Amino acid sequence: MASETNHLQQAQLAMVLGSDSASFETLISHLMSSSNEQRSAAETLFNLAKQTNPDTLALKLAHLLQLSPHPEGRAMSAVLLRKLLTRDDAYLWPRLSLTTQSSLKTSMLSCIQREEAKSISKKICDTVSELASGILPENGWPELLPFVFQCVSSDSPKLQESAFLILAQLSQYVGETLTPHIKHLHGVFLQCLSSNSASSDVKIAALNAVISFVQCLSTTERDRFQDVLPAMIRTLTESLNNGNEATAQEALELLIELAGTEPRFLRRQLVDIVGSMLQIAEADSLEESTRHLAIEFLVTLAEARERAPGMVRKLPQFIDRLFAVLMKMLEDIEDDPAWYSAETEDEDAGETSNYSMGQECLDRLAISLGGNTIVPVAYQQFSAYLAASEWQKHHASLIALAQIAEGCSKVMIKNLEQVVSMVLSQFQSAHPRVRWAAINAIGQLSTDLGPDLQNQHHQRVLPALAAAMDDFQNPRVQAHAASAVLNFSENCTPDILAPYLDGVVSKLLVLLQNGKQMVQEGALTALASVADSSQEHFQKYYDAVMPYLKTILMNATDKSKRMLRAKSMECISLVGMAVGKDRFKEDARQVMEVLMSLQGSEMEADDPITSYMLQAWARLCKCLGQDFLPYMNVVMPPLLQSAQLKPDVTITSADSEDEAEDSDDESMETIILGDKRIGIKTSVLEEKATACNMLCCYADELKEGFFPWIDQVAPTLVPLLKFYFHEEVRRAAVSAMPELMRSAKLAIEKGQSNGRDLSYLKQLSDYIIPAMLEALHKEPDTEICVSMLEAINECLQISGNLLDEGKIRSIVDEVKQVMTASSSRKRERGERATAEDFDAEEGELIKEENEQEEEIFDQVGEILGTLVKTFKAAFLPFFDELSSYLTPMWGRDKTAEERRIAICIFDDVAEQCRDAAFKYYDTYLPFVLEACNDESPEVRQAAVYGLGVCAEFGGSVFKPLVGEALSRLNVVIQQPNARQSENAMAYDNAVSAVGKICQYHRDSIDASQVLPAWLNCLPITNDVIEAKVVHDQLCSMVERQDVDLLGPNNLYLPKILTVFAEVLTGKDVVTEETAGRMINILRQLHQTLPPAALTSTWSTLKPEQQLALQSMLSS
Repeated sequence: MASETNHLQQAQLAMVLGSDSASFETLISHLMSSSNEQRSAAETLFNLAKQTNPDTLALKLAHLLQLSPHPEGRAMSAVLLRKLLTRDDAYLWPRLSLTTQSSLKTSMLSCIQREEAKSISKKICDTVSELASGILPENGWPELLPFVFQCVSSDSPKLQESAFLILAQLSQYVGETLTPHIKHLHGVFLQCLSSNSASSDVKIAALNAVISFVQCLSTTERDRFQDVLPAMIRTLTESLNNGNEATAQEALELLIELAGTEPRFLRRQLVDIVGSMLQIAEADSLEESTRHLAIEFLVTLAEARERAPGMVRKLPQFIDRLFAVLMKMLEDIEDDPAWYSAETEDEDAGETSNYSMGQECLDRLAISLGGNTIVPVAYQQFSAYLAASEWQKHHASLIALAQIAEGCSKVMIKNLEQVVSMVLSQFQSAHPRVRWAAINAIGQLSTDLGPDLQNQHHQRVLPALAAAMDDFQNPRVQAHAASAVLNFSENCTPDILAPYLDGVVSKLLVLLQNGKQMVQEGALTALASVADSSQEHFQKYYDAVMPYLKTILMNATDKSKRMLRAKSMECISLVGMAVGKDRFKEDARQVMEVLMSLQGSEMEADDPITSYMLQAWARLCKCLGQDFLPYMNVVMPPLLQSAQLKPDVTITSADSEDEAEDSDDESMETIILGDKRIGIKTSVLEEKATACNMLCCYADELKEGFFPWIDQVAPTLVPLLKFYFHEEVRRAAVSAMPELMRSAKLAIEKGQSNGRDLSYLKQLSDYIIPAMLEALHKEPDTEICVSMLEAINECLQISGNLLDEGKIRSIVDEVKQVMTASSSRKRERGERATAEDFDAEEGELIKEENEQEEEIFDQVGEILGTLVKTFKAAFLPFFDELSSYLTPMWGRDKTAEERRIAICIFDDVAEQCRDAAFKYYDTYLPFVLEACNDESPEVRQAAVYGLGVCAEFGGSVFKPLVGEALSRLNVVIQQPNARQSENAMAYDNAVSAVGKICQYHRDSIDASQVLPAWLNCLPITNDVIEAKVVHDQLCSMVERQDVDLLGPNNLYLPKILTVFAEVLTGKDVVTEETAGRMINILRQLHQTLPPAALTSTWSTLKPEQQLALQSMLSS
C-alpha cells in the first residue's frame, strides 16, 4: 500500500514540476486553500519537491513570481521563496546548483523592476534581503549593491522605495557589508531626504533606511550622519504642513524607534527636535493619534536612560511643557451618567483615549526622570489646577498625583504633610468624581509612600476614609473608600490600626449589606485586609463578622455574583488566619464543606472562583496546620491541574499588519521575542501562578505531611523554573524546590516516607539541583537570580553530603558564570556614568541597580559557605579555582558589602578547613588585618571575627601576627562610640577575638595587661552567639582559678562577680549549661569570701539584679 502511495505521489510530482506551468500554479493555489484536506495534500507534495527536486522547485517559483497574471499567486511565490532561503533547518540555498543560484538572483532582481503591485514588491524585497543576509558577507552576490544604488538614483519612485527597503533590511541583518559604502550612502540619504521632488513614500522609505543604518554604526561613524538629521526631521514637519498626517505618523513611528535605540544621536540637535515634538503634542488642530505619537517620542526619549543618562533633564522647559500637555489630556473626561450606576463594567465611563494616554505617560515619565525633576513642576501645575473652578481640573491633578507617586516616592515622602493635605482637602469636593479621585490618590499613595504615610498620618487618613464610606448617594465612592482602606492597611502595623477598628469594621459591615454588588465586593476585600493587618486585634469582631461572610458564601450562587462569592472565600480565610485555629476551627469545617461541594461541581473556564478557591484552601491549611491533612486528597488533584495549565499562546510575526486590533485586548499580554509577537491569555497565566504558589504553601506548611505528593509535584514544578511567559510562575517554582526537599528529608527522618530512604532524597536532589543551575544560567531577571541562588543554597544544606563531585563541579562552574555576568553588568553601568549628561539622579539609580549585584554576591558567598561547611578541606581544590573571582572583591574600589562578603568567605574556609586553610593565610590575613579598621562596621565585624577564627585554629602560622592583631582589635574596642548600635556587633566580635588570643596564644602576650583589659569589656550583649562563647570562656577561667584573670589578691573578683550577675540576669547571652556552672561558682564564693567583700560587690548591682540573683542562688 505504502509503495502505491509513493508511486502516486511521484507521478503527481512529475506532473507539477513538468513543462506545463498550469499544474504548478494549481499546487500553489491549493497551498492557500481554506479546505484543510486540499491544503495538507498540497503541503505534502510541496515538501516532497523540496527534498527531491530543489532546483526545479526554486526555478518554478521564480518563474511564477515573474510571469503569473494572478497577484495572489505571485505573492505566495515570494513568500515561499523567502521561506526556502531563510537560514533555518529547511535552508535550501546550499543544495541548489550554481546555475540555479545564478538564475534565481537574476530573476529576483528583474522581478523588482517589473512588479507593479506595491504589496508584492515589498514581499520580493523581503526575499532578496533574506537571501542577501546569508550570502552577501561572503561576497556571494556582487551584483546586488550596484543594482540597489542604481535603483536609488533612478527616476522611478517605485524602484527608489524598493531600494531603500532593501537597504533598511540589510542594515538590520548584515550592516557590516554596507559600512564600506558609508560615504556613498550618506550622500544618497541626504539627497533623497532634502529633495523637493521625492514623493512622501520614498522619503519615508529613506527615513526607515537611514534610521536602520545609523543603528548599525559605531559612535564616530554615526557622527558623520549628524547633518542628515535636520532633513530627517523635515520629512515629518513637511508632511504635517501639507496636511499629510498618515505620512507624518509613519515618520514619527520611525523616529520613536531611533529615540529608544540611539538617543545620543539626537543629542546635538535635541533642543530643536524636542521643540518640534512639543509643538505637535500641543497642536489641537492635529489628529489625536499624531499628537499621541509625538508624546510617545518624548516619553521614550526620557526612558532611554541606559543609553543617554540624564540627557533630557537638562532641557529648558521640556518637563514643564510635556507635563502641561499630559495634564491637559487628563482633563479630557466626560461626566458620563453610567459612572454613577456603580456597575463594575462602567469603571472607565467617560474616560477618553487622551485620558488613558495621559495617565500612562505620567507614570512612565516619573519613573524614568525621578522625583527631583518631576515634583517641583508637578506641584506648581497642581496648585494652578486646584485653584480653578472646573471639576475636571481638580480631578486631573489628583489622578496625576497618583500616577507620579511610584516614580517620585523618595521626594514625596520628604514633604508628606503637603501631599496629604492637598488630597484630603478634596475629600470635601462637591463633585463625586473628584471625591473618588481623592480617595483613589490616597489608596495609591498608601502603597507607594507606605509605611511612612501610615505611620505619620493615620489619624487624618483613616477617619476621612471612614466618612467617605457614608456617601450612600454615590455607591462608587463608597466602594472606592473601602478599597483604599485595603491599600492603607496593607502597609500598616496592628498597633496603628487597633484604635480605628471599631469604627472601620462597623462601617464595612454596613456596606456588606448594601444593595450594590460593587460596594459589597469592596467591603469584603477591605475586611479581609484589615483582618490580615490587625491579626489578634481582630478577635473581638469575629462573632459579628463571620456570620455575614458565611451567609454570602452559602447564598451568592447566581452567576452574576461569582466575584462576590469568590471574595467572601478570600475574606473568610484571612479572618480565620488572623484569629487562629482555636477560634476558627468550627466555622472552618463548614466552610470547607462548601468549598468541597463547589470543587466537585462543573465550573466555567473563566470563573474567578477557581483562583480564589485555590488561595482559600492554602490559607485554611496555614491556619489548621496538620489538621488539614485529611482534605489534601480533595485539594490536590485540581490544584495540580491548574499548575499544569498550558499557556494559551498565539504567535504572529512582529511586523504583521493585524497587531493593532489585538493590542488593546485586556485579557491578552504581548511579548516581542526576536521577530515574533507572542500573545498570551493572562487569566490562564494568573491561575497557573496562583496554583504554583499554593503548592509551595502546602509543602512549607505541612512539611513531612506533604511527602505523598512530592512525586507528582516535582515533575510539575521543575520544568516551570524556565517558564519565561510569567515571572510569578518561575518565582513560585523556585521557592518550592527547597520545600520539596525539606519535606522529603523530614519524612525520611521521622519514618513517614513509606519505606523510602536517603537514596530517595539523593534522587530528588539530583533531579532538582541541576535543573535549578540550568534555569539560573538562562534567567533574565536579576531579582529572580537572587532567589534562585538562595533556593539552591537551601537545597545544598538539605542534601548535605549526598551531593557527588559532578554536582559540585557544575555548581562551581555556574558560580563563575554568575560572577562574570554580574561584573559585566556593573561594568556597563560604569560606562553609563561616563556619559556627557550623567548627573546625581542617574548616580542614585545606578547605585540602586548595583545593590542587586551585591545581593547576588551575598548569595554566592552563602553557597560557598555551605559547600565549605559540608565538604571541609575536600572542597578546597574547587575553592582554588574560584580565587581569581573572589580576590578582586577585597579591593578598595569595591563596595563595603562586597568586601564584607569576601571576608566572610575566607572566615568560613579558615574555620571549617583549619590546618588545610593555612596556605591561604599569607594572601588573606593582610587584607583581614587592614579591614579591622575599615570605615564600615559590617566589614569590621567580618574582619575581627576572622582574626578570632585564625587565633583559634591558626597555631604557629598565626603566632607572628599576634601583636599586630591585638593592636588592630584594640582600635575597634577603644573607638569612642564602639558600643553604639551600628558598631556593637563589631565590638562584640573584637572582644571575642581578644579572648581567643588570650586562650590560644597566652605565651605571646603580656597576660597581666591583656586579660584585665578583656575582662573590662564584658559582658557583651549584642551578638548572642559570640556572647555565649565568651561568657563560657570566662566561666572556665574562673573555675581554673586563672591567676592573670583574678589578679593579685583577687583584685578583679568583684568585676567578675558583676559580669556573672549581668550575664545571668541578661537576655539569651549564656547557655543553660554555663549558667548552672556560674551559679555553682557564686554559691562557693558565698561560703568562702569575707562578708565585707561580698557586700561591696553586691552593692554595685541594680536592685532587680540583686533580687533575681538571690532567687537563683536559693532555688
